[in-house]
Amino acid sequence: MEAMRDDDLTALGARIDRTNELLRRMLAEVAKTPSTHAIFVDAGYLYAAAGRLVAGTEDRRSFDLDSEGLIEALIDKARTIFADSRLLRVYWYDGARRRIHTAEQQSIAELPDVKVRLGNLNANNQQKGVDSLIRTDLESLARHRAISDAALLGGDEDLVSAVEAAQGYGARVHLWGIEAPEGRNQAEPLLWEVDSQRTFDLDFFKPYVARRTAPAYETTATRPTREDVRFVGAQIAAKWLAARGREALVELLPGHPYLPGSVDQDLLVEAEGLLQYSLRGQADLRRALRDGFWEHLQTQY
Repeated sequence: MEAMRDDDLTALGARIDRTNELLRRMLAEVAKTPSTHAIFVDAGYLYAAAGRLVAGTEDRRSFDLDSEGLIEALIDKARTIFADSRLLRVYWYDGARRRIHTAEQQSIAELPDVKVRLGNLNANNQQKGVDSLIRTDLESLARHRAISDAALLGGDEDLVSAVEAAQGYGARVHLWGIEAPEGRNQAEPLLWEVDSQRTFDLDFFKPYVARRTAPAYETTATRPTREDVRFVGAQIAAKWLAARGREALVELLPGHPYLPGSVDQDLLVEAEGLLQYSLRGQADLRRALRDGFWEHLQTQY
């Protein structure tokens, strides 16, 4: 019996030695594997905050963004911060009608090491589903140990759950923000949850944001009649409805007689292009334009 116990102890010792050897090999492989980081960009936050900081407006149509140059700058910044880490890729989250890429989003998607992920865009040009996409990707990459660090450029409180999910699998989440001219543009609960914070200032974004100049129209052009402008409003409404569908119309109708700022601005710019006449400061013509737009939409409901 004593001999059998000695044999058992010897076998047990051998198994422990083998286990320790496997652990040593595994740790050696882990030590040789470089850490990996990814950059997650909430484009809605980026356009709003950078536009406000550099161009004085959050309206995307009022400024141009050199997205390729900015993405390169973010990658370079991450390379400095995560010096011993390699980039997995940049994830770019934005909204689009029916999740169909715009020309700008397509050009971003074609950049190397960039993945564009699209949520929906409602009638008020508000993003829907973007936060859930960020959470899904952050959680999945952290769970599969695909990243050790995540740089998150965003500010919405709804991103807190995404941060917590990634941290739960051992990833560190670093919140990147954009300087706010006044106050804050990132939710406090989000600031509390992340592992580190970093804010980029005006000088960082200046090379990549440029305000657009409004088209100039001849001041001597014949002033259109209210009926002319009303007809143009109806034309634009027909085009708007064909592009966005009845679902967008249902979302827009409760706001009557007011239009969301982004829709109203689009209407103004397109009407001026068709009329070749500036409607700025022409309150009666602006009302006629909106009346024509609404009248056509209401006949289609």
